[in-house]
Amino acid sequence: MKAIDVLKYFLGPWFCLTIILAFVTEKPVSGYGDEFRIFYFHVPLALVAFLAFLISLIYSIRYLKYKQASDDLKAASSAELGLVFGILATLTGSIFARIAWGAFWNWDIRQTSILVLLAVYGAYFALRGAVEPEDRRATFSAVYAILAFAAVPIFGLIIPRMYQSLHPSDALISGGGLALGTTVAVVFFCSMIAFVLLYIWLFNLKWRMVLLERSQLEKDYE
Repeated sequence: MKAIDVLKYFLGPWFCLTIILAFVTEKPVSGYGDEFRIFYFHVPLALVAFLAFLISLIYSIRYLKYKQASDDLKAASSAELGLVFGILATLTGSIFARIAWGAFWNWDIRQTSILVLLAVYGAYFALRGAVEPEDRRATFSAVYAILAFAAVPIFGLIIPRMYQSLHPSDALISGGGLALGTTVAVVFFCSMIAFVLLYIWLFNLKWRMVLLERSQLEKDYE
């Protein structure tokens, strides 16, 4: 059995432990309600989405350098997972918004910026579906993925900090509101590790599915 296959047996108990710890330990933000416990899931989801887009960028660069179809397919697989994690980060943020601000969507700068980022990568798949043949699609997609990654720091980090936001501010965190004690740090990094490993397992699973689909297509054309 491959080491990657062991993850599916490890992830379940690890996630269960993380979820239990997230709800039985101290509140992550001092002086605020339990709604801030979503911090343990919302932030790792967003960070793993950024990681997935970074991996897509790396494989896109590799494709332009080596022209290997596998690199293009891996870039697309990682970008797809990045979209999934980004959507989940947006949904968890909306749950927090409903509790803290009274509505699921408030057009806050952080909500709007993540929506734009998701739209940028949604266009990546629109491009892939519109361009033929395969080598041309791969080249166009690689170039687009490289350019699109610029949206990650811009809309994920820079723009949200340029405007006032309903979102808990960095001042709250740096000013001591975030209870970065040993327990909170342990739970956060347990969650971070869990979502990174989930990404790795899903990426491997997605890659296997792509190979099976290509193998089946080749058989159909024989």
